Amino acid sequence: MGAPSSSPQPSHAAARAAAEAIEMLEVLWERGFDAASPAPVSAFQLRVLYSLDREEGINLRRLGELLDSRASSVSRLCDRLEATGYVERRPSPVSRRELQLHLTRKARTYLTDLRARREEALLKVLDRMPAQARRDLARGLESFRFAARGEHAHSGEPPGAGDTRPA
Repeated sequence: MGAPSSSPQPSHAAARAAAEAIEMLEVLWERGFDAASPAPVSAFQLRVLYSLDREEGINLRRLGELLDSRASSVSRLCDRLEATGYVERRPSPVSRRELQLHLTRKARTYLTDLRARREEALLKVLDRMPAQARRDLARGLESFRFAARGEHAHSGEPPGAGDTRPA
């Protein structure tokens, strides 16, 4: 039978724990974000930079898909990032009507600095955890990453293993 009604299902308990951890990560992220230089960008602009870092040379339409935003909004956002020297538009080698979006060296330096500061903040917390807990966390986060992408982790478990919810 299932777990007693007074205790949450394992998935609900994991979701609650993840939500609390994410809130703490947001605090750590903001510390790194505030300390980064040279010129901070908004959280939404940062999503643009991350998207372009992962998919260099995409067009506005694709960026809009990634951000789930209208093309006009994305275009204005890129205008602002181009004005700050973080993004540049280049002609597409495939289509004369299309422009590709690229990060500038300034943006790459900003992202490198931001990621280093955030990693430093995380390391301070992780260093206070027992070694086994850090290994478990790394394994759990890897599985989470695969699940979020709709893939199965390479743990040897069949899909759905460990899921106690009824089918």
